[in-house]
Amino acid sequence: MRFSSALPSAAPMPDFPAFIRNPANRIASSSQYTEGVEGYVFDGADGSQVALWTCREDRTSKEHTHAFDEYVLVIEGSVTAILGERRIELRAGEELVIPAGTTQSMAVVAGTRTMHVFGGTRAMRS
Repeated sequence: MRFSSALPSAAPMPDFPAFIRNPANRIASSSQYTEGVEGYVFDGADGSQVALWTCREDRTSKEHTHAFDEYVLVIEGSVTAILGERRIELRAGEELVIPAGTTQSMAVVAGTRTMHVFGGTRAMRS
């Protein structure tokens, strides 16, 4: 039996869909480690969070740590994860797990979109 899909073939998206960019889920600027990025947060039933960020200009986040693990997936663009003295280059489709308590910052290039999953509550809304 043959099935057809009404979905279009996969193609790069210029931005997250409008339902993700709902103002009710926008991350407050006071809850950002990087100036000039746009982020949206979604909460898990276990207290975890998923955040989706878009960076329109080259930026580097402030150095910080989390009390929980962090999973990073680069959707588009590139990121340099700076973990103490280590620098890890990530491109679209690549992922990284950052253990709790790791000192980190991230350098991102303009046009980069990322997904971060946190093992705890990381971001507050606007």
